[in-house]
Amino acid sequence: MQASLPALTDVSAPERGLPVLPELAARLAGEAARSRPEPVGGGEELRAAACGYWARRGLPTDPEQVVAAPGGPPLLLALLAAAGGDVLLTRPCAAWYAPLARLAGSPAFHVPVPAECGGVPDPFALLETVRRIRAEGGRPRVLLLSAADDPTGTLAPPEILHEVCEAAVAERMTVISDETWRDARHHPGGSVFLGPAEMWPEHVVVLTDLAGALTPTAWPAAVARFPAAGRGPALRARVTEALAAVRAELPPPVAAAAAYALAEPAPVRARTAAAARLHGTLAAATRERLVAARVLSRPPQTGPYLYADLGELRTVLAARAITDSVELEAHLSAALGRPVPGGHRFGDAPDELRVRISTPPLLGATDAERQRALDAPDPLALPGVLTALTEFGSVFRDLADG
Repeated sequence: MQASLPALTDVSAPERGLPVLPELAARLAGEAARSRPEPVGGGEELRAAACGYWARRGLPTDPEQVVAAPGGPPLLLALLAAAGGDVLLTRPCAAWYAPLARLAGSPAFHVPVPAECGGVPDPFALLETVRRIRAEGGRPRVLLLSAADDPTGTLAPPEILHEVCEAAVAERMTVISDETWRDARHHPGGSVFLGPAEMWPEHVVVLTDLAGALTPTAWPAAVARFPAAGRGPALRARVTEALAAVRAELPPPVAAAAAYALAEPAPVRARTAAAARLHGTLAAATRERLVAARVLSRPPQTGPYLYADLGELRTVLAARAITDSVELEAHLSAALGRPVPGGHRFGDAPDELRVRISTPPLLGATDAERQRALDAPDPLALPGVLTALTEFGSVFRDLADG
């Protein structure tokens, strides 16, 4: 592996994102001198902005239903610790889910996804897993899903999502819906996002990690929406207590920037739409090159990731001493000069030849290059992007050709 290659010890760490929106930077700078700390769980301005954000998406919300934290991982950790019991995850799922479940002392069980999408479990496999856990003396309490999914970049069809949530509610489980990438849909006019909280409002906690999606990756901020009834108020109180115990309050400048982003003024809306278009263009071009190399990948629909399955090339890869996702990760990371995490990091078995592909590295290493791609009517016509895509396709063609 190249000596300069970043370590793959933490694939859940945020990647270098798009350049900082000037209006966000100004909001952050304007609060830099503030000495009064942000309350644990978020101040009034931030929680009110979160209420408006969800109300515009069909989820009326009161400030008492909202908790904010310095990033998605601390908030999810507090959620899992507060909920207790066993956690059901999809296979594959975001790399940061399972380690946090272990840290919270919650046994985690992976459930395979349906053929149509990632991010949600197959409904029948979910019920079978719940029954098996209970038969073995376990307590399945939480289903963690992501209808707009990292790592697969897919959107769960509403009918499958409804069936999954219906099964989870019938089994008396709390659903945590990670909706970080819901606003990064590549074709928002042609794709429907229906969140679990719109179907089962008393049983679903919505988690949105702003870093990378609405704010820069280096500014950790996340918000959660709790049900107004049922277990919601008690669960929110326990989460707030857990965050207070470890002093997990947002830095005031980041809280101010997060509130600005959640209010979605015109500059934020324009940047979100432009980023989604750019992600979609890059993801489609990347998948074209994967398909040309006989690599399977579900059509990407949201966010900056694709999930590639090289199982069809198993014989060819074995001749090059690549027999599992660990060896595949090492080979592709060295060949591309950037981390290409294997499927074992997302809950898949190591003998499955799968990797997650990230598209932002195709934009270049500097803010100027990334801004140029963001502003370009056709980012694929930029020499740097075209060269990066050509090199990417060449690496996979070489693998396919043996």
